[in-house]
Amino acid sequence: MYCRRIADNLERYHHDFSAFENDHLFQDACCMCVVQIGELVSQLSDDVKQKKPAVPWRIIKDTRNFYVHAYGAIDVAAVWDTLEHDIPSLKVACEAILER
Repeated sequence: MYCRRIADNLERYHHDFSAFENDHLFQDACCMCVVQIGELVSQLSDDVKQKKPAVPWRIIKDTRNFYVHAYGAIDVAAVWDTLEHDIPSLKVACEAILER
């Protein structure tokens, strides 16, 4: 669900980094989704995580912790890269787990 929300936000702003860079509401909405994803990942069982060992589950959780505890220090370009590249891959992996 949160991966889809991120995708919706990116579509709404036409995948425009400049819009992301200059719109704190766009940033906040996407970052909150990443935080929620990290929170949900921390609640997954080891059995579920083992179904997709290529997914960097620990990094996802650590990213959540970083966003929550060091928000003022977030690198906007790095967040953008995560939104554009990592979240779509995570969405595919999660959908595959749910299909089983």
